[in-house]
Amino acid sequence: MTNRTTWNPHTKHGELTERSDLSDSVYAFPKQRKEPLTDAAHVKNALARFDQVLGVSNADRDQAFANIKKAAEYYGIEVEETDWHELGRKPHTRNPAHGRRGAASFRSRSGDDATTSRDP
Repeated sequence: MTNRTTWNPHTKHGELTERSDLSDSVYAFPKQRKEPLTDAAHVKNALARFDQVLGVSNADRDQAFANIKKAAEYYGIEVEETDWHELGRKPHTRNPAHGRRGAASFRSRSGDDATTSRDP
C-alpha cells in the first residue's frame, strides 16, 4: 500500500460556481476528480461512499485512502479504519440506527413488513 498523498487543503474561498474551479489536489481520487475533500463534511462523505466509487484501480484506492486520512487529520476527523479494505463493512458512526433496528424501523414506517399480506 502506498502512503504517498496528493491532497492539499482547498484554500480558495468564496462561491464556487463550477466543479472545474477545484484543483486535482483536493480530490481523494485526483486522476478521476472524484470525491472532493474540501471540508469535514466532504471527508465524511468520501469515507461513507468509498466502496461505491467505480472505475478505479486498487492503486487509485490506496492513494485515495491516504488522501482521505490526510484530509481527515487536517479537519479533525477520526478515522478508525487502517486500510481501505475495511471501508463499507461497518458504519462509520456509532449510530444505533445503522443496526438491524434501523432497518426494522424503516420497514414499519414504510408499511413494507414481510409478515403483512397486501391482498384484500
